[in-house]
Amino acid sequence: MTLHTLAHLTIETAPNPTASVIWLHGLGADGHDFEPIVPQLGLPDALPVRFIFPHAPPIPVTLNGGYIMPAWYDIKQNDLGIEHDSTGIRNSAKDIQVLLEQEVMRGIPSNRIILAGFSQGAAMALHVGLRQAEPLAGIIALSGYLLMPEQTDQFADQLVPTSAPTSNSAPLFMAHGVHDPVVPFSLGEHARRTIESLGYAVQWHSYPMEHNVCPEEIGHIGTWINTVLSN
Repeated sequence: MTLHTLAHLTIETAPNPTASVIWLHGLGADGHDFEPIVPQLGLPDALPVRFIFPHAPPIPVTLNGGYIMPAWYDIKQNDLGIEHDSTGIRNSAKDIQVLLEQEVMRGIPSNRIILAGFSQGAAMALHVGLRQAEPLAGIIALSGYLLMPEQTDQFADQLVPTSAPTSNSAPLFMAHGVHDPVVPFSLGEHARRTIESLGYAVQWHSYPMEHNVCPEEIGHIGTWINTVLSN
């Protein structure tokens, strides 16, 4: 497959960014979805960050009657925990990897890059972020889940490095709404427990909300980003 750069929005909080955040939207949305969150994070002026909001390609989504919409992969049934579009996931993973590598080429080292996502985007952030040869600064997964659960037993072997995570591994911020009717809270908890069992540091938050992001959560994300990028 020919690799290409995903269309995307770019917002820089100040000139000469020293860190980057690549933020993946959810099913049916686009890069504009989380664009307004940047000023709400409350990041200090002394921390210049480049935010990149890519647009997923439009594809037919089986669950929605084949309707064409932005999606990182196809969804075939309501139960997100049992079957996933492995081909679509692999293709999107390659495109996201290109964005990560381009930031490195622009002078931002891997340990200054955060990969973030919501819902389907969170699932991709976990899938790609935990498999980096050079650990990222961090991974943010909001209302997400682990992809291809039938491969859970091989999950640890797919990570790089394949040995137990070290203190240099990417920390994670994971959050979920306890009343989420789209991605059940249990799937988010399962993802968190699985990742923690592999030795990764996870900051976990739950909120009394559905499938969305709340102001309290945005405040927690901003504090976490500032902490991770100030270390």
